Formats: sequence, structure tokens, C-alpha cells
Amino acid sequence: MFDDKNLWRKRAGGRVKELSRYLKYILNGHFVIVLLFLIGTASFYYQKWLETLPADFPAEEMIALIIGLFLTYSPVYNFLVEADKVYLIVVEDKLKGYFLRSGVASLVFQGYILLLVLAVLMPMYAQVNDNGFGLFLPFLLVLLVVKGWNLAAKWRILYFVQLSVHRWDMVVRYFINGTFTYLLLKQANLIILLVIGIVMLLYYHSFYLRTSKMGLKWDMLIEQEEKRMGSFYRLANMFTDVPTIKETVKRRKYLDFLLGRIKFSQDHTFLYLFSRAFLRSSDYLGLFVRLTVIGSLAIYFISFGPGQILLSLLFLYLTGFQLLPLMKHHQNKLWIDLYPVAAKYKQAAFHTMLMIILSIEAVLFALLILLKGEATAALLSFTAGLLFNYLFVYYYSKNRLKTL
Repeated sequence: MFDDKNLWRKRAGGRVKELSRYLKYILNGHFVIVLLFLIGTASFYYQKWLETLPADFPAEEMIALIIGLFLTYSPVYNFLVEADKVYLIVVEDKLKGYFLRSGVASLVFQGYILLLVLAVLMPMYAQVNDNGFGLFLPFLLVLLVVKGWNLAAKWRILYFVQLSVHRWDMVVRYFINGTFTYLLLKQANLIILLVIGIVMLLYYHSFYLRTSKMGLKWDMLIEQEEKRMGSFYRLANMFTDVPTIKETVKRRKYLDFLLGRIKFSQDHTFLYLFSRAFLRSSDYLGLFVRLTVIGSLAIYFISFGPGQILLSLLFLYLTGFQLLPLMKHHQNKLWIDLYPVAAKYKQAAFHTMLMIILSIEAVLFALLILLKGEATAALLSFTAGLLFNYLFVYYYSKNRLKTL
């Protein structure tokens, strides 16, 4: 007899064990020390920034925009695997308890993330409201209820395969979440909040009626679960080999002009190969863009003085460190060994490409500091960045790559 409870316990327990196995490699590395330093630095400048806030600062609007994002993004962790589209589809009608437990587990994990985000943002709210901290617990409890609604609504949307339905759902729920959070922070009339709550219930009920006779979209559920785990595996792959990792690539024809600048010669073979992998792989290019954007925002809005230079170096390190696995991106492709190219060109090409990428990031950080009107700090940041990049690429990375 099929037991959905036992299946869920095995799947959830197996996932926890798998995550724990790779987390020990991540948490034992010096990467954590760097992150702690980043958090400490950000906290220091965040506190300094809070002290400068005027009484009319729109804290509620800013918090609502941020909290709205965390409420709207509500994936349901279903612990499904590829084989389930064959073996579990025949017992789909018996899996309501399984997916309900998955929803509760998703609420617990994402609720904890929401708790951390609200804890970070509450000092901003308290700075412009006298009783700000005293409302932390009531706000959290209400937002957890809203988070539960988002998870339930998201689950119903997963019954649709049309991308337009998913996009509009994100837009509508973000508007509702942002509006409700803003009015909650403004301590609006209870009747107004209840009206929005009724709108939420009607929104869910409408999709419940439309999907009550639909079947689960197994391909979509499994694909999304694999994408979530793939993101974690790519992080873990920076610290140890992950045999289950799957790579994703995109054509990105609009970036071909960058490859056209590489000289067509034998000694540039690996430079072209690594550059192609960097530009086409969502893992590496996306990572570079995200860290550059986050670093730029931190440098421009949060830090000042020497802190800008420290943050620049810190994000250069984070970017360089997370791009190191690109060196072994093609290690399992046997045809690479058939290239009539000396092995020395491979490492030299990787170092050249890494130096170019980090130098571009250093220039962007320096330009941002210059835009703030601090020419001396910009020059120091640029000089320190290039020096750091040289030491990182040609000394640190050589030793680090031996352990990958």
C-alpha cells in the first residue's frame, strides 16, 4: 500500500543529508570568514547610514518594496526527482498529504528568511517611528500569514504551463504584497487590511476553482526542483567536486563580438574556449553580473571613505574565487585532450581571461566611486584593485586550483 508520509520523510530526510554533506565543505572554508567580514562591514555602514536618516524618510515605502519581493518569491520545495514522472504519476490523487507537507516545510524555511530580512529592515523603520521595534512580532506574524497565502497561490499557478500566467501572477501578487505591507507598516485602519485580505482569498479561490480538475505538471515541477538544487550544487562545486551538477548554456549571439577580438591562433585556443564558456554559461556570466551589481550598489549607497576600497577588494575576491571552477569546466570532455596545443597554454589562457574579467570589475567599481565625486578614492580603488587582481590571479589562484 502506498504511504505518502513515509515517502515524504525519506525524500525530505535525504535532501537534508545531501545538503549537510556539501554544507560542511562550504562552512569549513575561509570563504565564510570573508562573508562574515562583508556582513560586519555592511552592518557598520548600515548603522552609520541610519543615523543620517531624516524624520520624513520614506522607510515604509522602501521596506514594502523589499519585503514584497521576498513574499512574492515563494517556491514550493517538492523533493521530486526525474523518475517520479513515471512512478508517482499513477498515484497522483494520493499525494495531497505529500505536497501539503512540502508546503509547510517551504513556509518554515522561507519564514525564517523573512524573519531575518525583517530584522535587518526594522531598525530603518524604528528610526522614523517611535514604537518601531515594539511592532516587530505582530508584523512578523501577519507577514507569515501572507507568506502562506503566496505559497498556496504559487502552487495553484504551477498547474498552468503558459508562461504568461506565471508572469502576470508574479506582477499581481507583488502589487498586492507591496501594498499590504506598506499599509501594515503605516498602521492603516484594520478594515482596509481586512479588505485586502479578502482580495487575497478571492484571488486564491479563483485559481483553485480553475485548477481543481487539472492534473499536476510533473515536468515543470521536476524542472524547477532541479534548477533550485542546481544553484546549490554550483555553489558547492566551488569547494568540492559535485558529480550530480548539471550545466546550462545560452547562445547569447549578441556577445559574439567580444570573441571576435581573440586572435585566431593555436596559442589562443584555450582563451577562446574559456571565454566562450564564460559568456554562454548561465553559471559564470550570471554570477559575475550579480556580484558586480551587488558590489556596485554597496559601494555607491552604503560605504564611504576607505570602506569603498575595502568593499571593492572584497567583491573582486568573491568574483575571482567563484570563477575558479571555470578552469575545470571542460575536464570531462575527452575531445579537449585531442587539441594539438601545449598544456602550458591552458593555464595561461585561464589566467589571462580571469585577469581581464576582474580588471573590468575593478574599473566599474572605481568609476562608481568617481561618480560620487571622490577622485582620490577612485584612483586608490583602481590601483589597489589591479594589484589585488594580479596577486589573486597569478599567485593565489595557482595554489587554489591544485585543490579543486
